[in-house]
Formats: sequence, structure tokens, C-alpha cells
Amino acid sequence: MSELPVDVDPTIFARVQSCISEALGLDADEVGYSSRLIGDLGAESLDFLDIAFRLERAFDVRIPRGGIEAASKEGLADGESYEVNGVLTDRAREQLALHMPEVPRAEFKVGLKVSEVPTLMRVGTFYNVVVGLRAEAAKKLG
Repeated sequence: MSELPVDVDPTIFARVQSCISEALGLDADEVGYSSRLIGDLGAESLDFLDIAFRLERAFDVRIPRGGIEAASKEGLADGESYEVNGVLTDRAREQLALHMPEVPRAEFKVGLKVSEVPTLMRVGTFYNVVVGLRAEAAKKLG
């Protein structure tokens, strides 16, 4: 497995890694931070639901379905389009990249289709979602 980025909490990552490896029937050492869920780990759309469910139980959080897309749309100005004929606009790709910093910027290419966004998702995407949700919950308690 590759090294973790310096800002990644290894304890939280190990739990995320465990949830994903269990959902996909893989050994934990096959599940790296930068692993693409679909392209590298063989995940299918139903696996995303299983992963989300396992993470929700493990971290006592609620992962909103379509949360990254919704957050990306919030960054658009009123009347600004997210997609045209199924293809993400330039601004939508910029916003998506802001919400998915674990994905190399080059992958947010011109012509990226809405239906292709799941292929960008990494193990790190779920790590960042969990960390963000935990921070929100701590703020509310705080």
C-alpha cells in the first residue's frame, strides 16, 4: 500500500480502509488511499451503498447520497449550469475538483460526463467525507 498523505489520520484511515475492504471482499493492504474504487478495486454501484452503510455504522455519521454533487452545485452562481446534455460545465468541473482534492486535477477533463463522476472516486474520497462529517458533528456539539 502507498504512503498516506501527511494530513491523513492513520487511525481513521484504517477504519475507512477496513470498511471498504470488507465491502469489496479485499485484503486491507489492497485498499490504498489513492485507489480508484471502480477502476482499481472493482467496485460497482451497489458497492457504494454498502461502503456508505458500513462507514455510517463505523463512524456514527450519515453520508448523504449525492453529497459531493450537491456541494459542488452550491458553489455555482444562480442560473449557472452544472451540466449540459450530460456533460459537466467548466465551472462544475472546477467545483467538483474543490470537493474532491484527493483526485488529480487532470482527471477533471473537458467533456467529463456526469455519469463518469463515480469513476473518479478514490478511497480518499470516502476518507475525506467521513472526516468532514465528523468535523461538522463536533462543531454542532461544540
